[in-house]
Amino acid sequence: MAHKLKAYRLCLLVIVFIVAGCASSRVEEFRATETGMASGEGLVLLGRASFSDNETKESFTDCMADSLKGGDRPLRVVPQKMFRDNFYPWFEPRVEPTSSEELKKLFMEPGVKDLIASSNIRYIAWIEGDTVRVDDGGTMSCTIGPWGGGCLGFSYWEEDASYKATIWDLEKMISAGQISSDSRGTSYIAGVILPIPILARPGNAACNALADQLRQFLTGS
Repeated sequence: MAHKLKAYRLCLLVIVFIVAGCASSRVEEFRATETGMASGEGLVLLGRASFSDNETKESFTDCMADSLKGGDRPLRVVPQKMFRDNFYPWFEPRVEPTSSEELKKLFMEPGVKDLIASSNIRYIAWIEGDTVRVDDGGTMSCTIGPWGGGCLGFSYWEEDASYKATIWDLEKMISAGQISSDSRGTSYIAGVILPIPILARPGNAACNALADQLRQFLTGS
């Protein structure tokens, strides 16, 4: 009876975790100038590329690109790799800019502006940020025996996904503004015989929130 009561209580905990395993997002915007995109004009998402812990993962910019290319108001997003190849060697890993200020200086170089015009790229969104674990805890124990195995307990971890997009208008050669997105969520693994993960995925929440706000920022809608 005691074992059944314990299992019942753990099942209730699993239900609570499923409800709680979500991410909340906050988006802030600073606009420096009016924006708009004509038919056929493109956007490039460039993640911060460096050999440090501050590198923006390509999976995040890919997530944003997929979001911007879909929906009721799809945008023309030029693939990051194609852009880097076309602008060789300015965006090779060891020489590419590592800040928005360096990016501005680069596009003042002779020939670069002509390449931009020929490719019909109107905006570059310089993406910086990362997803980090800020807290964790709990215990989980799993055993395997002659009659089978199982897990009991729970563990959790909290992650914070903070990203910023600096938008450059390549027609006017000015910074059009910045958008920041911060998402935080707590994920769980509850063990009642089988381990059950409940994932918050704050990185995905930050990606979608930043992409939605960027779409509105560029199209003015």
